[in-house]
Amino acid sequence: MSLFIRLLTWWNSQTLNTQVWTKLYGEKVGEDDQGNIYYQSNGGKRRWVIYNGEAEASRVAPEWHGWLHHTYKEPPTRDPLTHKAWEKPHAPNQTGTPEAYHPQGSLYRADPAKRRDYDAWQPE
Repeated sequence: MSLFIRLLTWWNSQTLNTQVWTKLYGEKVGEDDQGNIYYQSNGGKRRWVIYNGEAEASRVAPEWHGWLHHTYKEPPTRDPLTHKAWEKPHAPNQTGTPEAYHPQGSLYRADPAKRRDYDAWQPE
């Protein structure tokens, strides 16, 4: 990746400044299944993530989200959360993609349902 792009774009991964800051002050805490790497400062006061690919906040798993926002003191690598049997695995936000969720009756579905619960007003 060219130096110019790395200096100015943050959505492609990390900028040059973030990389220098992470080298100087960051302590690697762990990595998630998507390849995102999580860091904290020396005392744990600051926490951040370096995304693997596009910087999309919905790609952060719930347990790491809780750690980043100081909800959990220990990272999931040291104190993993227990998952319930009914919990689905984490998936990034699909809004705006072909995989986006459209409920029954939505006009965005390939087979929208006929509306039967509404009669349009007709003037007399």
